[in-house]
Amino acid sequence: MSDISTDTANPLISGGDDKHLRILSTSDLAGIDISLPDVVATVEGAYRTLHAGQSDNPRKLTVKPQDGHSVSYAMLGRDGTRNVVAIKTSYKHGLDKGREEQHYYTSLTLYDDVTGLPVAMMDCSRIGSLRTPAVSALLARECAAPGARSALVIGTGTQGRLALPFLLTTLPDLDRLMLSGTHPEGITAVREQLRTHFPDRDVEIVTDLRAAAADADVIVATAGGHTEAAVEAEWLKPGALSILVGHGLAPSTLHRADRVIATSEAQMNVTGTDMADADGKLPAVDTEFPPVIGGAAVGRRSAEERIFAYNSGLVVTDIALGHRFAQLALAQGLGTEVPLWQ
Repeated sequence: MSDISTDTANPLISGGDDKHLRILSTSDLAGIDISLPDVVATVEGAYRTLHAGQSDNPRKLTVKPQDGHSVSYAMLGRDGTRNVVAIKTSYKHGLDKGREEQHYYTSLTLYDDVTGLPVAMMDCSRIGSLRTPAVSALLARECAAPGARSALVIGTGTQGRLALPFLLTTLPDLDRLMLSGTHPEGITAVREQLRTHFPDRDVEIVTDLRAAAADADVIVATAGGHTEAAVEAEWLKPGALSILVGHGLAPSTLHRADRVIATSEAQMNVTGTDMADADGKLPAVDTEFPPVIGGAAVGRRSAEERIFAYNSGLVVTDIALGHRFAQLALAQGLGTEVPLWQ
């Protein structure tokens, strides 16, 4: 494949043909160096393009067996700035088992909508591990109370490990960083990631979740489905921002919030059913996040209101970040061409 431009508005990064597909593996993507501000800017740009009506982000399709042992998603989208069409798939098995027994596979396939040629198919796990905490960091930037100084992350899995570095990228004045977790290897990984990006910072491990939540200006809940952590609304201080990525917040934080923001209300209604009330209902969203990023809506209206934010992945952010990774990977000659269509 030919050399590529680093201009994200230029989608012409596929110099191949209609017979081959470039595969970018986990190891191919692992060696690519990308800064946290680059990731945040790329994700923010995807939100702005979506709000401007230049991109398409249809509702995700979901398949889940009755016993709930697995869940599958399919997401199709188009980035109007990059002129890229992409399909993302996600499959997780073993939801009824411990973390070590679960299997998770996700992929992203990009097509150049100018030439009509495939760009690449890639493992999407690193894309998601960066995109999601970047979105949480943007939510915190737009919705945290003025002068926010303390943050609490719940969970030490994939999404918890980069939550604090990204929060510090958008809220550099945070001076108290707290972590609630039960897995020693996860706690170690959180500390390592924080010191990699911010060598002079450390995290405080908390065991009293209620006390930590009461002190936190920003809470990011990333724990797995088996967690016992469940922050209640009455624990929160005035002005607190609670961001739900995985688990760790009780439904009361949503239903008693002064303001509810979601990256996508439609997706919250599909994937957030565990936060429903006794009647199986979710409250209406006050605003979605793309208009906030685009300047058409406000994130926070007052310093005292408690805000609940639901962070579910939008495929347009995967497309934007996947396209960025494809640019960097193809420039380095990474990947393997497969004669898929011959």
